[in-house]
Amino acid sequence: MNQRELEELERAIERMMDLARAFGLDFYPMRFEVCPADVLYTFGAYGMPTRFHHWSFGKTFHKMKLEYDLGLSRIYELVINSNPCYAFLLDGNTLLQNKTVCAHVLGHCDFFKNNAAFRHTSRDMVERMASSAERIYRYELEYGRRRVEELLDAGLAIAEHVDPSEEGRNARRVAKERMYRQRLGQRAEPPRRAREPGPYDDLFALDGPLPEPEEESIPARVLNKDVMLFIIEHSSALEEWERDILSMLREEMLYFWPQLETKIMNEGWATYWHLRIMREMDLSDEEAVEFAKMHSSVVLPSRTSINPYHVGLAIWEDIERRWNEPTKEEQERYGRRPGEGREKMFEVREMETDVSFLRNYLTKDLIEELDLYVYQKVGNDWRVVEKDWEKVRDALVASRINGGIPVLYVEDGDYRRNGELLIRHAFEGMELDLRHLEKTLPYFYRLWGRPVHLQTVVEGRDVMFSYDGKKVQRSFLKD
Repeated sequence: MNQRELEELERAIERMMDLARAFGLDFYPMRFEVCPADVLYTFGAYGMPTRFHHWSFGKTFHKMKLEYDLGLSRIYELVINSNPCYAFLLDGNTLLQNKTVCAHVLGHCDFFKNNAAFRHTSRDMVERMASSAERIYRYELEYGRRRVEELLDAGLAIAEHVDPSEEGRNARRVAKERMYRQRLGQRAEPPRRAREPGPYDDLFALDGPLPEPEEESIPARVLNKDVMLFIIEHSSALEEWERDILSMLREEMLYFWPQLETKIMNEGWATYWHLRIMREMDLSDEEAVEFAKMHSSVVLPSRTSINPYHVGLAIWEDIERRWNEPTKEEQERYGRRPGEGREKMFEVREMETDVSFLRNYLTKDLIEELDLYVYQKVGNDWRVVEKDWEKVRDALVASRINGGIPVLYVEDGDYRRNGELLIRHAFEGMELDLRHLEKTLPYFYRLWGRPVHLQTVVEGRDVMFSYDGKKVQRSFLKD
């Protein structure tokens, strides 16, 4: 972009921000930067402007940049969930494309600020990741790059297995406080304030006082979804600097997690608002045609996968229409009043994630209009196997549970009373990728230091996969 275009873009951004606020969007202060392709794709590969070095990021950058150079794909922008909100625009975009991207970014920032799933995310994560990168670099100087890289390989392989709930996010802090008190010889838990007398005290007293919890070095027979945190706290094979690095990876994963949970909602929301904002801009005939082409390419449905821009936009527009123009039955049964579409949209934007968004608002009419279906490989061919709207909806909802990542639980930290680790897959009809599983178990072993076992279901039978430091073995469990 030349200087004249940059000046015009600045004026357009001011106009779009005024329009967005008039529509009711609420976003953090914005910081826009126009970057060359090499810089933007570096940020895209690393996920942030500043992050630690790892070979996998370089691999991702090479793939993404090659596809861009060959004209196969393009990153129009990168927006960071932070306060202020940073948005990086591609210098190779046309002026109209960057205007559209800025309008799209305003929708994202509003979503980041107001959706409940993001309320616990660190808004200063850019600075935190810069600090983490510096600490990891110092560990490389002290312990050697190879040792640090091997630890990062293992940590990144299991980093997705965290507990993103409010209790899970606070578990590390609570554990540190407990450990600190124990070192000082104090109670594991702070003394509780005396409870006010209540009308049911006589009933509670029938059961007697609650037993004091017993402390164990390695908990056995537990169900802990935060596999990452369990290993950080209880592995006997990790040094303190290794626990520190794994804690950084866990913190970063918790930051990215809400984006996994709201992909369809978030992209649909930003697409809805860039469409409304750009319609209010004074576009020339040429710009209007260019915008129409760009928007249609963004929401173009895919034959083989879900386009979150396409599906998300369709659901948001359907919510607006149905709450603006409720049927007589909906008015009588649910008390809906005409003209409440935008109000309902802002309510949904605040409260839902993809799972509830799809479950509650992906209707039969929408599924038929979008021509959604379930397909799978039958023999050597891919075939459509389900068109029933409820089953299609349920399959799509199932694919978004836990951000689309298999749910694993630590079931026993002292399996066979030998300090071995037993992990259970919460099987709900979808099998694990066995090749990926067998590649990942050695990383669990690297972090735990003792044999690791993972129980799952394969072809309807319970199967145990085990790794003892030499090879992966599988055994069928008896019914």
